[in-house]
Amino acid sequence: MSPDDPFDDASTARAVIHEDGTLTRWSEGARHLLGYGPAEVVGRPAAALLADGGLPLPGPGENRWSGTLALRHRDGHTVSVWVLAHRRAPQDGGPVTWLAVTPRTDGFPAPEDDELVRAALTQSPCATMIFDDRLRLRGVNDAMADLLQLPSARIRGLRAGDVGTRPQNAELEAYLRRVLATGERQQMQTFMKATGEERAHAWLARIAPLTDPSGRVRGVCVTAHDFTGHFLARERLQLVNEASVRIGSTLDVTRTAQELAEVCVPTLADFVSVDLLDPHEHGGETTGPLTAPVHLRRAAHHSVNPGAPEAVVKPGQVDVYPDASPQATSLLAGRTTVAAVPSGDLDAWRAWDERRVRRVKEYGIHSTMSVPLQARGTTLGVVVFSRFRRPEPFSQDDELLAEEVTARAAVCIDNARRYSRERETALALQRSLLPRRLPRTAAVDAASRYLPAARAGVGGDWFDVIPLSGTRVAMVVGEVVGHGIQASATMGRLRTAVRTLADIDLAPDELLTHLDDLVVRLSEEAGGDGGSPGEVGATCLYAVYDPVSRRCTLARAGHPPPLLLPPGGVPRRVDLPAGPPLGLGGLPFESAELELTEGSVLAFYTDGLIESRDVDAGHRVLGDALAAYSDSLDETCDRVLHALLPHGGASDDVALLLARTRGLSASQVATWDIPADPALVAPIRKQVVEQLERWELVGASFTAELVVSELVTNAIRYGARPIRLRLIHDADTLICEVSDTSHTAPHLRRAKTWDEGGRGLLLVAQLTQRWGSRHTADGKTIWAELGLFEDE
Repeated sequence: MSPDDPFDDASTARAVIHEDGTLTRWSEGARHLLGYGPAEVVGRPAAALLADGGLPLPGPGENRWSGTLALRHRDGHTVSVWVLAHRRAPQDGGPVTWLAVTPRTDGFPAPEDDELVRAALTQSPCATMIFDDRLRLRGVNDAMADLLQLPSARIRGLRAGDVGTRPQNAELEAYLRRVLATGERQQMQTFMKATGEERAHAWLARIAPLTDPSGRVRGVCVTAHDFTGHFLARERLQLVNEASVRIGSTLDVTRTAQELAEVCVPTLADFVSVDLLDPHEHGGETTGPLTAPVHLRRAAHHSVNPGAPEAVVKPGQVDVYPDASPQATSLLAGRTTVAAVPSGDLDAWRAWDERRVRRVKEYGIHSTMSVPLQARGTTLGVVVFSRFRRPEPFSQDDELLAEEVTARAAVCIDNARRYSRERETALALQRSLLPRRLPRTAAVDAASRYLPAARAGVGGDWFDVIPLSGTRVAMVVGEVVGHGIQASATMGRLRTAVRTLADIDLAPDELLTHLDDLVVRLSEEAGGDGGSPGEVGATCLYAVYDPVSRRCTLARAGHPPPLLLPPGGVPRRVDLPAGPPLGLGGLPFESAELELTEGSVLAFYTDGLIESRDVDAGHRVLGDALAAYSDSLDETCDRVLHALLPHGGASDDVALLLARTRGLSASQVATWDIPADPALVAPIRKQVVEQLERWELVGASFTAELVVSELVTNAIRYGARPIRLRLIHDADTLICEVSDTSHTAPHLRRAKTWDEGGRGLLLVAQLTQRWGSRHTADGKTIWAELGLFEDE
C-alpha cells in the first residue's frame, strides 16, 4: 500500500461504486468486514451485498449520503454497519463514482475511557473551562490555566467573579446565568490583557450549555479564542469606512484636516497631527522636489488627551522641520517612515528641538509614523501618528491602513484647496466688478450688502446705483445662473452692459430687451459650434427714479419684485409684470410706473436672500425686518440679513440694495418755454442769471449763461418746436436741460480754423463736468452738468 494512498488501509472499509450501481474498487478493510475478496465483488452490483436487496439512492443534487445498512457477510450472516458515501466528480473524462466508507473500531475503548480523548480535552490549545449548574468552576484545561496563571486544581469550586475582579469577570458570570436559564448558546467579545499576557488581545468567548441525556442543563462550557487578527482587520475596515463617510464633509481645508485627525484617534494612534505645505510659499502649488528644511503650517491635530497638551505647535502656526525630523524625512522620501524612540530612531530629531524632547519624555511617546499627504501627483503635507498610551509599536498593517486613510483624505484636502483657490479668485473677481461704494446722488440714499454662498461657491449676483441725467438715478439688481469664475465673469459683462445702456438713457423695458440679446449671444459663445441658447441665463430688475417728478419706472426679467415701504406705512411687494428670464430671446418686457412719496424705501434683492426658507415665509420675514426700519439704511440691511440668515451663511449668493427716495422741491427747478427766434435768446440768458441770483449761485452765472446760450441756440437752429429750458439745482450740481421734439441727436465735430460755427457743443463739453442727450417720448433732451464751487 502506498503511504500516499490510504484506500487499502485495513482500519477502514472502503468501496467505489459506479453511478450505475456497479462496484469498481474493493479495499482490504472491506474484505475484513464482509469476507469477500476484490475478485468476488468488483464488477458486480453493489445492491447484491445488501441483506434486504434495496440500494438507497441519494436525492437529486445531493453529494453525500449517510445511514445504517444491513450487509450480507460471505458466510451468510448479516452485518449492520454505518456507511458514509461521497459523490466524486469525474476525473480525466471518466464516469461519476461514489466512495463508500465505514470505520472499523474493533479494539477502540469507549469514549469516556479513551485516554487520548481525555488528553486532548486537557491539552487542547483552545482555552476551556467548565462550570456546574451553580456556576462553580469544575475544571479548566492547560491552556486556560496558563491564561489565568493559576493552578487548575486550586481554583475548582470558585465562581467567575472569584477568579478575577475585572468588569469582564462580572460580564462573563451574567452570560453564564443566561445560558443556564435559556439553554441557548451565547458569545462574549472583549479586548483585554490576560494575566499571563504582555499586551492586550481581542477575545471571543463561546458559551454553551452542557446537558444530560434527558436534555436538562447541568452545566456550562466556556471556550476562549484569541481573534485579535480578525478583530484588528474588522477595526481597520471600520476605520476605512468611517473615513469615507466623515472625511471631506465640507470643502474647507482646515475642517477636512481636523476630520482626518479625529477619525484616526484612538483607533490608529493616540495623537495625530496634520501639517500642510503653506500654499503661499509655493505660489498655490508645490512644484519640483522639496528640500530641507521644510516649512509646514499646522492645519489640525487631535489627541486622546483633552486639549492635546502634547502638541508643540498650535493650529495655524508655521514650524520649520530640518532633515532629521520625521516630517521632513517622510516628505523628502515621498513614503511612509516609522520611527521608534527605544531604538534610537528619533535621537537626531530630539537633539534638534528641546521642546519636543520634553514632550516625548513627559507623555512617553514611543513610536511615530509619518505619512506624506499626496494627491494627483502633488505633495500637500504630512500626517504624523504617535503612540504613547497604546504600548505596541506601529505594524506593517498599521502602515497600510494609515496610507489608505491618508490617501482618501489627501484627495479631499486637495479638492478643498482647489475649491478655496477658485472661490478666492472668483470672489476677488466679483468684488472688483461690484461697486466699492455707492455714489451719492440727489435722488436716493442707498445702502447695500453682498454675501457669497457658504458652500456652492461665488455666484453671479450683482447690484448697482447709476446716476443719470437730470438728477435721476437707475437702480439695478441681477443674478447670473451658476457659480464660480465663469458666473462672476458673465456678471461683470452684464453689469458693464447695463451701465452702458443706462448711459444712453434707455427706458427699463428697452434696456432689458438689449440685455436679453446680449445674454443670447453669450450663450451661443459659451456653447461653441454645438451650443444652444440657454446655456447662459440671468435675471435682472431695472428701475429709474426721478426726484423731480418723484416717479419710478421699473421692469424685470424673471427677477423677484422689490418691496416698497412708504413713510409711516407697511411693506408691500410691488406689483410688477414678471417678464421672462434673460437669455430666452424674442420675448417682450413690460414696465410699470409708481409715484413715490419722499422717504419711501425700496428693497431690491436676489433670491438667495429668501431661498433659505419657504418663499412666502421669506417674503414675510423680509417685510417684518424692513418694517422695523428707523433712519439708518445700513442698520436695516444688517437687520434683514440677520433675520433671514441667522447663521450668517446662505446656500446661494445674496445681494441686497436698499434705496430711500429723495425729492427736489419746486423751488429747486426752473422751466422756460423758448420761442423759436434767435433774437430772443438774450432775454432768456438774463432770466437764467436772475434765477441763479435767487439760488445764490452767482459764481456759476457766467458759465451757466454760456452753456444755456449754446444749447438754446442749437435747439432753435436744428430742433423742432416746442422748445423748453429747465434748470435743476441740488447741493452739488447745476443742471441745464434743453428739450425739443426733434429725434436727431447732436454730435461733436471738429470745426476748421475759418468756420464761423461748429464750436458750440465743444465749448459746452469744455465748460461742464459732463453733458449728453437722451431720447424722450416727444423728442430729445440735451443736458449739461456744472459743478458748484465754494467761492461762488
